[in-house]
Amino acid sequence: MTYARDERLALCALLADLGPDQPTLCAGWRTADLAAHLVLRERRPDAGAGILGGPFARYTTSVQSRLARRTPFPKLIEMIRTGPPRASLFGIPGADEQFNTVEYFVHHEDVRRAQPGWDPRDIDRGLSELLWNRLGLAKLVLRKAPVGVELVRADAEPGDGRRVRRTAKARTPVVTVTGTPAELTLWAMGRTGAARVRLDGSDADLAALEAATWGI
Repeated sequence: MTYARDERLALCALLADLGPDQPTLCAGWRTADLAAHLVLRERRPDAGAGILGGPFARYTTSVQSRLARRTPFPKLIEMIRTGPPRASLFGIPGADEQFNTVEYFVHHEDVRRAQPGWDPRDIDRGLSELLWNRLGLAKLVLRKAPVGVELVRADAEPGDGRRVRRTAKARTPVVTVTGTPAELTLWAMGRTGAARVRLDGSDADLAALEAATWGI
């Protein structure tokens, strides 16, 4: 088992419990839409090019919508659970862990945190370290941020040898965002309203950053 596989199976179990019509943190998506997105991402390379927007975005949206409407929800879950086919880019050995750990962690939380009464779950140290190491992605996600951004992990003890600061956007002035690697990951991926982090900076800089939008 890998962390990507753990998050995949946990998300599938949660989707099965909730059904297709529950909210998620992804604007405009119910649970069926999120499941269709994951199936499309791993099994429809013809439509995957538009996931991040651009000229193919309309086609991607139409394929995802058809998948959500026409595919029984239990079948979507099973397609996610069994993982990508061998012919998929994500079926290459090692690709699931490399490209899907953050994807499935974030989407698992997209579903969890959209439900009433949620609490942060315990994240083991291995997954925390992996998420922290993958936060290099924040430089890409936050490249258009209106201020500099520094990420600081709140779970590291002085002297334990772990890196505790990471520059996500090199610019002045700087806003410092403090939280665990899990919460910083969610914040950096655009789930700012649901991530339990602390932002420090001037009032003007905080307002500028909080008014900005980003995410993948």
